[in-house]
Amino acid sequence: MSAEPVYADSVRFENWQFTVMSSRAGVRLIDLHGMSPAVLASRLKARLARGGNRDAVAQLFEYFSGFRRQFDLPLDLRGTAFQLAVWEKLLGVPYGETISYGELALEIGKPTAARAVGAAVGANPIPIIVPCHRVIGKTGGLVGFGGGLDLKRRLLALEGVILD
Repeated sequence: MSAEPVYADSVRFENWQFTVMSSRAGVRLIDLHGMSPAVLASRLKARLARGGNRDAVAQLFEYFSGFRRQFDLPLDLRGTAFQLAVWEKLLGVPYGETISYGELALEIGKPTAARAVGAAVGANPIPIIVPCHRVIGKTGGLVGFGGGLDLKRRLLALEGVILD
């Protein structure tokens, strides 16, 4: 049985370069670290194929240009039941708004699980589309983001959110 195909494309936003990877089911990964598509495909235990990301790339360009506030893409999210619950709630955080880890824990019915929520947010395989950049610390400050706080600050500013 051959490995599942994944489709890879690069997207650029200012000084940042991302790799978008999709399966036949939907967007599976956005890498914020500049890893090669071949390495990413290997980590996903998949084989690299051509094409398949046209809509995702177009919608990301629209978002980075300020013309898109919500993504309309099939997603291929894979994780634990807890992670999936957190990511599903993240999808409901509106453009231009933020939520704290504690508030997110309350939203999923686990009020004492802010740290576990933080771990699930940190494991989000599809940043930007699943908007983990909208999660802030309990005091309203910027905290962790896989792409770095400069990128998080810039994404929030793009959405009209200015934090110190």
